[in-house]
Amino acid sequence: MHQFLLPDLGEGLEEAEIVAWHVNEGDSVVVDQPLVSVETDKAVVEVPSPQAGRIARLHGSKGDLVKVGAPLVDFAEGAQQDTGTVVGELNRGEPPAHKAETGEAARGRPIQVLPAVRALARKLDVDLSLVQGSGPGGTITRADGLADAGPAEPLRGMRRAMAQRMTAAHARVVPSSVTDDADIEDWRKGEDVTIRLVRAIGAACKAEPSLNVWYNAEAGERRLIPRIDLGIAVDTEGGLIVPVLRNVGERNARDLRAGLDRMRADAAARSIPPEELRGATITLSNFGMIGGRFANLIVVPPQVAIIGAGRVSPHVVAHDGEAAIRRILPLSLTFDHRVVTGGEAARFLRALKADLQRA
Repeated sequence: MHQFLLPDLGEGLEEAEIVAWHVNEGDSVVVDQPLVSVETDKAVVEVPSPQAGRIARLHGSKGDLVKVGAPLVDFAEGAQQDTGTVVGELNRGEPPAHKAETGEAARGRPIQVLPAVRALARKLDVDLSLVQGSGPGGTITRADGLADAGPAEPLRGMRRAMAQRMTAAHARVVPSSVTDDADIEDWRKGEDVTIRLVRAIGAACKAEPSLNVWYNAEAGERRLIPRIDLGIAVDTEGGLIVPVLRNVGERNARDLRAGLDRMRADAAARSIPPEELRGATITLSNFGMIGGRFANLIVVPPQVAIIGAGRVSPHVVAHDGEAAIRRILPLSLTFDHRVVTGGEAARFLRALKADLQRA
């Protein structure tokens, strides 16, 4: 019997969630036939068969988390393997993943809870294994939010990946932020705000290259990157996704808009290839399309900077020596202060603002 292990799907991911099986036990398959769809870090990926043969066993069900290198499919004896179809390197020594335990078994001890609180939890459909008790010895009380809690909803897929990435980023980055306002009253009517932002970031990276950098904290090394590959934060129903718009410093506005439209359509359809989620050198969050002025954003390593654009709105400002109502675009820049100096950040923001304020 030959065992096919979940391959490395990129970005250092340790596991993936099974979305749907495309085959059943006992089926005969051919090389490259889709076996299963799994959800990785913000993308759904089809895993093809590495060989032709008959499937003896499927490991895992829809919703299960499977570790990279853990068994995925068992093929019956006599199947022919095509090793060239396997994505990434496989670690055959890693044990199979099991679905996370919940309840008292997951804790390894009984849950400490008063009978009245346990009854309330049943009424509200609250999984007590997911509640952190604040009473003596970890006892769960009414004060632990049971009265207002809805049904427990474990994070899955994109939201789970977002939680992991943000936790890792928070632990690894020393963030600092600077803000400013760009006066865009003189823009042409119907100007494309997002594309202007993209092109302005390209100009700012050329003026101050020290923010278009990858930083290796373990080695204590930074790498300046000539090409600007811009991550664009996209808000979706399933969570945050950050596809990459490539080489933005060398593309015209029409080409950038076509690329951005295609990227957003793929994001909405959850069909972005994994390689289009990798390799950003700096990131833009245009959160002002939804609301808000300024933000303390999260820098995701190995990047060292992220730009935020707030809501465009009219403000009374001094213009040509007089008070005037002008359209103002708020800008936020969060940077990793281990790598970027305050002066470099300020010069970057100044160049960004100057490009945006061009008519």
